Parts: sequence; structure tokens; C-alpha cells
Amino acid sequence: MRRAGPGTADTRRALLGQARASAQLGSPMYAELLARAADDPGGVVTGVLGERTETGRILGMLGTVHRLVLEGRVPELAAHYPTAGGTSDPLEAWPAFRDVLAGHAAEIRDGLLDPPQTNEVGRAAPLVGGLLTIADACRPARDPARSLPVRLLEIGASAGLNLRADHFRFLHESGAYGPESPVVLPDAWRGLPPVGAPLGVAERRGCDPNPVDASSPAGRRRLLSYVWPDQAARVARLRAAFEVAARVPATVVKAGAADFLDGLAPEQGVVTVVWHSTMRAYLSQEEAARVDRSIERAGAAATPDAPVAHLSFEGRDASRLDVQHVVTLRLWPGGEPVVLGEGPSHGLPTTWSPSA
Repeated sequence: MRRAGPGTADTRRALLGQARASAQLGSPMYAELLARAADDPGGVVTGVLGERTETGRILGMLGTVHRLVLEGRVPELAAHYPTAGGTSDPLEAWPAFRDVLAGHAAEIRDGLLDPPQTNEVGRAAPLVGGLLTIADACRPARDPARSLPVRLLEIGASAGLNLRADHFRFLHESGAYGPESPVVLPDAWRGLPPVGAPLGVAERRGCDPNPVDASSPAGRRRLLSYVWPDQAARVARLRAAFEVAARVPATVVKAGAADFLDGLAPEQGVVTVVWHSTMRAYLSQEEAARVDRSIERAGAAATPDAPVAHLSFEGRDASRLDVQHVVTLRLWPGGEPVVLGEGPSHGLPTTWSPSA
């Protein structure tokens, strides 16, 4: 029997909770590493994490170690990582993982200062379904065959990969939606959003406190480091999204969400859509309140020819990845919240509500 390490009981519970979440979300490798970390007799994980063991810090530890692997600096551990060409059993990575924690503790602690930059491509499924719902609702009365173009604003955009989501292809039980694309999302939707709605994106702009340049090798490594290394489909989707990003322009500025939305206002002839996914937990209460006020003010000024929408995909419990996430829409004029559907934190599949 393994003996418990010197870390607090809260640390152990947090690690075991994230181990269970990793197992439920399809990463046996991370489930095993975190379970072993919870019972680590040497306490190196506690030395890295300290007493703060919220989900973001645990994921930050895993991502920073993965980055060291991708940079070719820890070859013994890389032998267990499929993303680095490793062929050794990922479930046997713990001894080498522990050695990396011990040998690179200061660098890994520094890596925890920045929130994880997942930029999960699967979350395009709730985004595009929501955009189709908005497009269907924003057909001009004088020309119902068309829809107002979308001015897409994403807060917490990371590298802005999902600002190009309308250039992805979505497979569903009735067929497929979207153009031919390097990014193909299988089993994207259970039930369907209004796929017949004419959807066009006129502007793609986002913000992030630490935006990532998806065109640079370092930026791509950073994004890949936060994808779980034994999830080949997610890795493939991310790499395919790099191809789309290289040919579809989008702007991501360095800014917090509240500052980015300060002064937000409707624009004539377009529907202004503020979108975010799995990022509310990273906002302080004060910043979240500022974000909400900016959207509410813009919504109050909306007209049928200049509507405003707030589209989100956030967990029922913002502190956990292993809970269902909900697709929520507020569309002004009006602004009543509507739950469009739900799905796992990585977005696939998104199940649409029949009443939405």
C-alpha cells in the first residue's frame, strides 16, 4: 500500500478529484499521474502547487510539464508522451514525471502564474450552433431570406482559433454542416441547431490577458501543451485548426475581458455577438460584474437592425471541468436568457434543447 504524502488533506482531495475528472473526460494518463501524485511519498507535487490546488493550477502544472516535454528538454519523460513521439506506456510515466517535478520545480511554479491556454477546438460546436440560432432570429423583416452578418467578439480568446469556427466542418446524425475543412468535428451535435439559417461573419476580434500567436512554433507548443497528451483526436483537431488560422484572419488583442468590452455598443446592420467558453472561473467577481454591465448596456441600446447577443458555454459549476456545460443565449432587443443546449466541457457532443 502506498503511504500518503505530507501534503494537506485538501491537496490530496483536489488531486484525486481532478484524477476522476481526467478519467471521465478520457485521459487515462492524466488520471493515473494525478492519482499517483495524491499519494506521493516525497511530496514533490505539494512543493510545486503549495496550498493552492484549484483546477487551474493543477492543469497548469500538467501543461507546464507537457511544454518541457515538447521542447525536448526531458527525454526520459517524453518517451511516455504520444505528442512527442513517445512509445512507452503512458500509464507508467509517474517515476519520470516525478523526477521532472523535482528537477524543474521553480520553472513549473512560474508556469502556474498564467492560466491554462487550452483554446479547445471542440467548443466550436456550441459556438456555431449558437451563431446559427442567432442568425435564424436576426432575419430582416424586409428580406427574411438573409440574415444580419455577425460581428463576433470573443473574451478569453487565447489564440483566437474559435473565432474561425464557421470555417470548420461539423458532423452530426443527419449529415454534415460547414465547408470542407482541415477541422472536422465528429458527433458534433445531438439534435440540430437551425442549420438552414444563412450565417456570415463580418468581423472576428477577441481579447486575452496573454494572447498566443498560433503562427509561431512557441505559440503552437504552448497551445499543444494544454491538450492532454493521450487524446489523439483533440491533438489532431488543434493541429488542423492551426491550418485554418493561417488562412482566415482574426485579431486577438492583449486585454482583460472587462477592458475589452468597455464602451461596447451595437452597430447598425450587424448582430454584435459576445462569446466566451469555460473562462468565467478565471475572472474576479469585480471583472465579471464589469463584463455583465457592458453587455447589458449594449443590449439596452440594441434595435432590430443592430441587435446584440451574449452567447456562452460555461459549466454548471465553474470550478470543475467534469460537469456538464450549458449553452446560454441572451439576444437583444429583449434579452431574456435561453438555454440552447449542453455538453461536456470540451464541447463534443453538444446536445440541443428541442425547445430552443
